[in-house]
Amino acid sequence: MTVLRTPDERFSNLPGYGFPPNYVSDLPGYDGLRMHYVDAGPADAETVFLCLHGQPTWSYLYRRMIPVFTAAGCRSVAPDMFGFGRSDKPSEDATYTFTFHRESLMRLVEHLDLKNITLVCQDWGGLLGLTMPMDMPGRFTRLLVMNTGFAAGDVPLGDGFLAWREWNNKNPDMDVARLIGRTTPHLSEDEQAAYGAPYPDMTYKGGVRRFPNMVPDNPDADGAALSRRARDWWGSDWTGQSFMAIGMQDPVIPPKAMMYMQKRIRGCPEPLQVADAGHFVQEWGGPVAEAALDAFGLR
Repeated sequence: MTVLRTPDERFSNLPGYGFPPNYVSDLPGYDGLRMHYVDAGPADAETVFLCLHGQPTWSYLYRRMIPVFTAAGCRSVAPDMFGFGRSDKPSEDATYTFTFHRESLMRLVEHLDLKNITLVCQDWGGLLGLTMPMDMPGRFTRLLVMNTGFAAGDVPLGDGFLAWREWNNKNPDMDVARLIGRTTPHLSEDEQAAYGAPYPDMTYKGGVRRFPNMVPDNPDADGAALSRRARDWWGSDWTGQSFMAIGMQDPVIPPKAMMYMQKRIRGCPEPLQVADAGHFVQEWGGPVAEAALDAFGLR
């Protein structure tokens, strides 16, 4: 397997992202691959916010939320999935599967021995992350969920997502910075460029390209059975606190889909509706993080 590693200089002086890098190179089952993660706040904090990104983003997405969590005395861990951010990037697109990503995230949680976790998830951070707590008993106590869903393979994929997948497949060398800028127009040019920093050229974008085609569209697809089990678990066995924030301008995972999801999470209160936010809700994340902390009684 050929593995690419983005040069460190591409991550210099990114606006709003002054977090020192942390790496792990010995995750079981991932020999030869180095994963990067942000680890901010007190190492002995009682509460850990595990912040999972989606496509085509990386831990840079959480730069507005992490300082709010740490100011409340909490610890924040934000990994870059393999193929994204500062983590290693296998060059073969076929390497990236639902199981490949899910298992790597679970191994990181175990490696860091994270407990009393608040799962913070959106997009693929949710499709993957929402399947983890049921198989990691005793570690997760809260959920902060933004525009995402269950990849169950038994519900038709929406028109917005199908249009996105078609565009993705026609643009294998997508301009990540430009894409983010189109959906979050309040970002500066430097902030937009930061999203593209991990990808010097098309060969680094295998993980980015793969995600839309990994969404299970039939019951037998990789991850579909796990997601159905997770959907049932969140509706019946989840006993922790939940908070949902919805980007109301999201064409890919629209408010209607999120309201469906809210009803599938046991005890999930009425969502916070972020009127101006699109798919990448974290770019409006400061107030979302503050509202979640208040709802959880953590400040």
